[in-house]
Amino acid sequence: MDLLAQKHGATNFRVAHESFMADVLLGGEKVLLLKPQTYMNLAGRAAASAMQFYKLSVSDLLVVVDDVALPAGVIRLRATGTAGGHNGLKDIEAAMGGFAAQEGKKAMDYARLRIGVDLPGQIPQKDYVLGQFTSEQKPKLETALKAAVEAMGVWVSDGIVTAMNKFNGGEKG
Repeated sequence: MDLLAQKHGATNFRVAHESFMADVLLGGEKVLLLKPQTYMNLAGRAAASAMQFYKLSVSDLLVVVDDVALPAGVIRLRATGTAGGHNGLKDIEAAMGGFAAQEGKKAMDYARLRIGVDLPGQIPQKDYVLGQFTSEQKPKLETALKAAVEAMGVWVSDGIVTAMNKFNGGEKG
């Protein structure tokens, strides 16, 4: 979110909805960037609060998360899907139930962008995702984050299918 905010001129994040928030213009479209400050397992609470306040629908939501099931440097976009064991996505799905039902959709019918960070190996997953990346992972992740920023812009301007077609391609993302 920080890279996207910087790229599009958002200089200050403000505090609201248990999050740091900023607005940016992407292709003439106002986009709300939300960085929940809850624990990951409670991210749905922050997302739901902002969605209710701004009267957004599930189809307006793109959730960006780390993913230990993907190699470092790989990004994957999906239009819908399961939480896949990710506790933050589980909580978001639980929070999206009411929004989705109003739209005749399922709670999992929101876009997501996963950024691969490798499997933790022998390190407990909680410690791994809060720790430092290796010197081998860092350049891969820098490339992935730049691709993720571009993918978010394509999602806004051209939709999830176009973004998936452009960015879901193996090691390049």
